[in-house]
Amino acid sequence: MQPQSPGAPGVDPTSARSKRRRRWRAVILGLASWGVAAYLIAPRLWTHYLERAKPLPDVARVTHTSDGHPGDPVNIALEGSERQVIKAMTAAGWYPADPVTLSSSARIAVDTVLRRADDMAPVSPLFLFGRKQDLAFEQPVPGGPRHRHHVRFWLWDQRRNGLPVWFGAVTYDERAGLSYTTGQVTHHIGPNVDAERDLVVDGLTRAGWVGGVQWIDGFHRQLEGRNGGGDLWRTDGRLPVLRLGTAH
Repeated sequence: MQPQSPGAPGVDPTSARSKRRRRWRAVILGLASWGVAAYLIAPRLWTHYLERAKPLPDVARVTHTSDGHPGDPVNIALEGSERQVIKAMTAAGWYPADPVTLSSSARIAVDTVLRRADDMAPVSPLFLFGRKQDLAFEQPVPGGPRHRHHVRFWLWDQRRNGLPVWFGAVTYDERAGLSYTTGQVTHHIGPNVDAERDLVVDGLTRAGWVGGVQWIDGFHRQLEGRNGGGDLWRTDGRLPVLRLGTAH
């Protein structure tokens, strides 16, 4: 049996052309939808996902001393301007640490021996991104500067969510003594650096300065180590990234 031609009886040319047009419209619409999804929507979604989910591979996990020994672990990050960081930390009960000078070093030595309060005692330099800390804060406890909470912050050379990022190492000085590695006079930190991390997170939250927080799991793969003074530290490996807002 021979197939019927378009003009043969029983075949509607208008209906055939209409079906072809509908098929072409479907193909064109499908291609357009794919183009929008592949070149406009998906790249933005992946950029957002990677920005939020990436484990910050360009950031060192541990600071180091001036002579190259391992320092304290990085265990907190803040998103915001320098002014926001200073105002937020101050509102949460932290004092800016004085620079290390001959005068401030002599003062902290005397205050440590006499157990005299020194709310702005200097903090020794540690290095990240090839430089010493940009900001340092401390929260004193009774008994003088031999015991204190303290944190150092370094400004990252990249932005996250369009904001400056400050990576911090917060620890607790539980006593003064001689370094286990060099024999120099130093502060010895407590091993529970997660408790110090949580202290900063809770303090900034209560002060009303946290606009949002993201916890990055697995930031630290090495869950314990020793700093340049030989002090043991342990962590669960999580890094909180706090977006600073304006206090209410």
